[in-house]
Amino acid sequence: MEWNHERLAYQISDDSGRLQLDKIHALLQTSYWAAGRSAETVEQSMKSSLCFGLYAGGEQVGFMRVVTDYTTFSWVCDVIIHPDHRGQGLSKWMMQVMTGHPAIRHTNMMLATRDAHGLYEQFGFERRELMRRMAPERMRERAE
Repeated sequence: MEWNHERLAYQISDDSGRLQLDKIHALLQTSYWAAGRSAETVEQSMKSSLCFGLYAGGEQVGFMRVVTDYTTFSWVCDVIIHPDHRGQGLSKWMMQVMTGHPAIRHTNMMLATRDAHGLYEQFGFERRELMRRMAPERMRERAE
């Protein structure tokens, strides 16, 4: 599916064939949560997720990934927009598209973030306690 912004020259697509791995990896390298991910890890994570690309003139300038079973649960992650395109309400538009997407709009959604709480609260997300278990190899890396 594709969505065109009503006022700005941007498009969102859930077509995995349009995703630009090099742009996504570069964007994620600037984040606090995914700066150490290899391009191979990013690519593999995309294969197991519903992904949304944000495009300006065919160039990918934003990304959002949702890990989901398409029935009961969706985990929203990797929400990022290139710094040159921020401040125009694009993350809000991406959230509107994602929360209304017919494949997942009926699922319970979660996300974890250190910032942008106000954005997510506009879409019904509530701050809650969250527990996490890291992958064994990550636990070993931290211990070294």
